[in-house]
Amino acid sequence: MSVEKFNLLSFTGKMKTLHLSWIAFFITFMVWFNMAPLKGAIVDGVGLTLSEWKTLLIINVALTIPARVIIGALTDKFGPRIVYSALMAICSIPCFMFALADSFAQLLIARFALGCIGAGFVVGIRMVSEWFPPKELGTAEGVYGGWGNFGSAAAAFTLPTIAILFGGEDGWRYAVGITGLMSLLFSFVYYKNTTDTPKGSTYFRPKNLGGMEVTSVGDFYLLLVMKTPMYLALALLNWKLSPQGVSLLGEDVTLAIYLGLSALYVYDAYLTYKVNKDLFTTPVAEVHRYSFKQVAVLNILYFATFGSELAVVSMLPAFFAETFELNMATAGLLAGMYAFMNLMSRPGGGLISDRFGRRKTLLILTAGLAVGYFCLSLIDATWPIWLAVVAVMACSFFVQSGEGAVFAVVPLIKRRLTGQIAGMTGAYGNVGAVVYLTVYSVVDTSTFFVVIACTAVLGFVALLFMKEPEGAMTEVREDGSVELINVT
Repeated sequence: MSVEKFNLLSFTGKMKTLHLSWIAFFITFMVWFNMAPLKGAIVDGVGLTLSEWKTLLIINVALTIPARVIIGALTDKFGPRIVYSALMAICSIPCFMFALADSFAQLLIARFALGCIGAGFVVGIRMVSEWFPPKELGTAEGVYGGWGNFGSAAAAFTLPTIAILFGGEDGWRYAVGITGLMSLLFSFVYYKNTTDTPKGSTYFRPKNLGGMEVTSVGDFYLLLVMKTPMYLALALLNWKLSPQGVSLLGEDVTLAIYLGLSALYVYDAYLTYKVNKDLFTTPVAEVHRYSFKQVAVLNILYFATFGSELAVVSMLPAFFAETFELNMATAGLLAGMYAFMNLMSRPGGGLISDRFGRRKTLLILTAGLAVGYFCLSLIDATWPIWLAVVAVMACSFFVQSGEGAVFAVVPLIKRRLTGQIAGMTGAYGNVGAVVYLTVYSVVDTSTFFVVIACTAVLGFVALLFMKEPEGAMTEVREDGSVELINVT
């Protein structure tokens, strides 16, 4: 670990790695969210129906759930430098395909593949954890997450203007294409200017690339339970596209996907068993154990924080427009403040976690989250608009600080599995978004906010079972010697 000071204005050593990583994340989020701000132009340009447009929005997040898990495992195995660079280069291809598409089917295929770029976030979590000591890790991961996350807001602010500058009915194509070009070019910059660890440090890799390692039989069964919601979320997306939903898929295809997901779950469980089968005969030595319960709690918290953020960001402009009878531009600007908070709140959550303890910070922020969403459920046309904006901003502080505090803990559980733990936790954020948006489509807005508040309460209860990370993690070097990695 570097001993240099934490200085955001520095661009050398660990700070250089942090800056390059959040820029990579920023670009991947710009690409992932480059569609929504250009809705009018794309719908008119390609001649889409409203239901086709909604289908594209659903498809955009579909592949991100499994992609985050898979990319997390690849990061642990091959290192973040090569995985991030490859992801940005490869995902520029479907981005260019989307820019050149002239039918719904072409847009759909390109968008489905583009879901993978939403997994870039996971790679940087492992990269940053290799470069920063525990007392700065929350802040560093918060800066990485908060500043990178802003890519979605940057897309919303800049892409419509870029499309207008190019003009004509193809303006949107140039705007989308530019984000793809940024991703392709930056993949080379990232590869050339980063290393997986500081000089002299060991990059610990998992023993197998099949399933996630756990260290007790109870944890093995808990892992299988925690995998289930990810498959159920994909089944929910399938249902949305089925004849019962927007009727994009026929009965036969829908059934085939359900069967495919079931088979995939069984295969996933088998791979997990294969990696962990020795547990059932020889227990893992106490010194090498980690508690998977910690991961499960973080999954639930990220479901409630990032899941609700993704869902709320997509419905907030319309909610403001309808409740206060504003035009869409003003409503979009007010709702955009929610994303702006990310620049401060997420690093803030990490910083508070570094200073005051991981568990205590999460308890306070999760309680604030529940209260915040309950307050949002009370907003109606009788509220002064400034008060509604203040309520939304306050709630977003707890949401995004909570995200920062969750990822202050993720790298402190088991170093060689950090990518996989981050991947699973990140995937739960997307599962949350799918669940909340499905709830939003069947209930009124007030109930929607109450549902999120209830899941935050569930997260608070789960937190009571989480332990404060303390002492050291043990990892075994390739020569068989043991290294103790301090986590406090």
